[in-house]
Amino acid sequence: MAQVPQTFFDALAVRTWCGLALETLGRAREEIDAINVYPVADGDTGTNLYLTVESAVAAVEAVFAGHAAGSGPDGPTLADAARAMAHGALIGARGNSGTILAQLLRGMAQVLAADDPAHADGQGLRIALRQAADSARRAVAHPVEGTVLTVASAAADAADGAQGDCGTVARAAYDGARAALAATPGQLPVLERAGVVDAGGRGLVAVLGALVETFTGERARGVPGSAYPNPSEGRVDPAAGCAPADGVPDEQEGPAFEVIYLLEAEDRAVERLRERLDALGDSLVVVGGDGLWNVHVHVDDAGAAVEAGIEAGRPHRIRITHFGAGDVHTTGAERPPRERAQRAVVAVVPGEGLAGLYTEAGATTVLARPGEPPASGELVQAVRRAHAREVVLLPNDPDLRHTAAAAAEQVRTEGIRVALIPTRSAVQGIAALAVHEPDRRFDEDVVSMTSAAGATRYAEVTVAERQSWTMAGICQAGDVLGLIDGDVAVIGSDVTETAGTVLDRMLSAGGEMVTLVLGDDVPGTVAEHLEVRVREGHLAVDTVVYRGGRQGALLLIGVE
Repeated sequence: MAQVPQTFFDALAVRTWCGLALETLGRAREEIDAINVYPVADGDTGTNLYLTVESAVAAVEAVFAGHAAGSGPDGPTLADAARAMAHGALIGARGNSGTILAQLLRGMAQVLAADDPAHADGQGLRIALRQAADSARRAVAHPVEGTVLTVASAAADAADGAQGDCGTVARAAYDGARAALAATPGQLPVLERAGVVDAGGRGLVAVLGALVETFTGERARGVPGSAYPNPSEGRVDPAAGCAPADGVPDEQEGPAFEVIYLLEAEDRAVERLRERLDALGDSLVVVGGDGLWNVHVHVDDAGAAVEAGIEAGRPHRIRITHFGAGDVHTTGAERPPRERAQRAVVAVVPGEGLAGLYTEAGATTVLARPGEPPASGELVQAVRRAHAREVVLLPNDPDLRHTAAAAAEQVRTEGIRVALIPTRSAVQGIAALAVHEPDRRFDEDVVSMTSAAGATRYAEVTVAERQSWTMAGICQAGDVLGLIDGDVAVIGSDVTETAGTVLDRMLSAGGEMVTLVLGDDVPGTVAEHLEVRVREGHLAVDTVVYRGGRQGALLLIGVE
């Protein structure tokens, strides 16, 4: 369906662009992964770009949702949306390409949010594209031509020569980027030998194509993935290395690990960190600012890279990926492929304590930290990590239903049989996992687990962040809220009493088992009080207590 074109670059245009970019990368993801041969032929550039933009989309949508829930008539400003886009991309950036894209978006946001304008015109877009290209180039320790940096600079150069509205400038940038992308094999021998254009540049062209569609309502023309008229000519499998004209793969060696983390640090400490990481490895990209940075580097000593971050500030969301057998760093014999298990359970869990509990029960877990829900790509990676022919997926959150469904659809195309059980809380997931029997027929196992989850009522006790209307009346910031099956049922001031009231209401309809999951901020006396309350008021009802860690809610309650 054709998009309604946006006249100016305002908050709605930011939202539209991000959504279209995600759709475009979704269509091109597999193609981009397939041509990924630089800097490491690990076949994930398209996926990393998709995850980065997915995080930007989530941040922008959260801003719009926040304004919709408020009492004011106005929506978010351009500055609100642009900053959210940049922040979302920064915290969700994946891989070398995703990290550079995050800096490109940050550079644009610095211009779009300056002086808090209502909107930007064609001239503002030109300036934003130039700032994006320049800031991304500065973020890379050793810029290489023939990469996404070259494509970004060409887009900015073409935009500089365009006169007119945002649609005219966006189309000029897109055409300039396409031309630069087609020339990348002549700038990087590794691309020419493989017969492909740069994967990161290909992804940026897709994002700029979405920008054209935002302002014109028309889908941009297709872009090349292969450097040859016949895509099969000269093409190689990126995972097997890069073949020269004689067809014999080059022996390439490089760092063994990719290390990525978010870092809270001051500018001066980050400058020292750049120097230290540059000496440790390559493909160094450090993006961000205002106290929050995303650090990406390829190293042999992953521990040293993390230690350098600790010295500079506070690193978190640390991800370390080993470039394993079959990529360009492998020069010896390949390891034999690991045999797939018949069945596995993949579950999203809200805290470290529950992650340990689920893992002990045999599940592969994805940790959802407060305010940081996992993207569909993370669920896909978890399903792949489970390495099974059949997978039961437990999202454990109603807001993750669509994300989990998208992940399930993707892995089904890889030949994995996936059943999505729509669990809305981790306590429903515990109930499903309790009846899981991997030796049963898949359909029977799924039916049994679904039935157990559906028979479990769930509740949580949390603290209100702001004044708002609820099903139980008006709550104030700081009130203790008891939610039953997702709706506020109790408003109180004391955690123990509120939890007791919630539990009594849940058990009024009967029950055989109560599950309590305590967050870090809840003393054990709360659980003791509730256990006594159940024992004295409800005969033949058992209670089990777990520690959930940093799980967002103060207390999770399940009644089976």
